[in-house]
Amino acid sequence: MTPQFITLEGGEGTGKSTQAKRLATTLEKRGIKTVVTREPGGSPGAEQIRKLFVEGEPGRWDPLTETLLLFAARADHISRTIKPALSSGRWVISDRFTDSTYVYQGIGRGMDRETIRRIETISVADFRPNLTLILDLPVSVGLERAKARRSGEDRFEGFDTAFHEKLRQGFADIARRNGDRCFLLDASGSEDEVAELIWQTVAKRFSL
Repeated sequence: MTPQFITLEGGEGTGKSTQAKRLATTLEKRGIKTVVTREPGGSPGAEQIRKLFVEGEPGRWDPLTETLLLFAARADHISRTIKPALSSGRWVISDRFTDSTYVYQGIGRGMDRETIRRIETISVADFRPNLTLILDLPVSVGLERAKARRSGEDRFEGFDTAFHEKLRQGFADIARRNGDRCFLLDASGSEDEVAELIWQTVAKRFSL
């Protein structure tokens, strides 16, 4: 079976990290070797950039600097982690990818979409996920969950509620415009319910 690249997207506290691991476990039980990774991060160099990006005050970076940092990390992530894994026959599941940049830096922080697209073209060319699962949750619930985990990587949680509402709508818009690749999934159920919904979507998409 051809190895697939799957991404999980969504706002803060939607459960992407947990569900990425659960999906990997389900695939492994069916004999499909997987790699779980994340953005920003996923390779040694990209993890160093992540620390700069997710810690500190909300206004630490302007939107252009954020976008450049993200694509620098993403280029390293693709070349050192994602492509080698796919080439070795393993599926890759990533907590966030390029869609998050268009939503957070574009819609959320006002970065021009065409500028993001040009930076994307230079850094990662036409590399895209085979499937994107967008986890949708009311902003108030997501932020409450995010604050409860107290990871220290809370820079974006410091933005106001209006910012996070824009993010939610941005992800929904991406799902509408990319129906061939993206599925908008209700993440308000229990962890088990969301995991089952994700598995049904993946199994149907790849005939598992």
